[in-house]
Amino acid sequence: EIHIHRIGRTGRADAEGLVLNLASMDEMGFVGKIEQLQGRESDWRPLTELTPGTGEPLRPPMSTLQIVGGRKEKIRAGDVLGALTGDAGFAKEQVGKINVNEFSTYVAVDRRIAREAAHKLSTGRVKGKSVKVRLLDDVA
Repeated sequence: EIHIHRIGRTGRADAEGLVLNLASMDEMGFVGKIEQLQGRESDWRPLTELTPGTGEPLRPPMSTLQIVGGRKEKIRAGDVLGALTGDAGFAKEQVGKINVNEFSTYVAVDRRIAREAAHKLSTGRVKGKSVKVRLLDDVA
């Protein structure tokens, strides 16, 4: 039941999803229980049908910037968004979640603009103050 609940989260809110389960012959008893709970048989395919990927690591669409400054400096998420979409000239769609902590702020930005966004923030101003910014993950 836990397995079915977890894979059911793959396609939620009327969305569709794909679940792949890898099972050995030793695990067929578990597979039978899952099929029984679902009320249908599993669609079995040989592993040879899976095509190899590009060999490059999968990367998330967003990168994270760390800004040295947070609530103690009275920085709010809107200040960071304003700096990125105003002076820096990025579209609001290129900016994701902004987390303001006590001493630092983390902002998700589109991976394609991450280096430029870090540079523009570090050479510009957030809430009228210059800030130090660093890119937390590799963009390449």
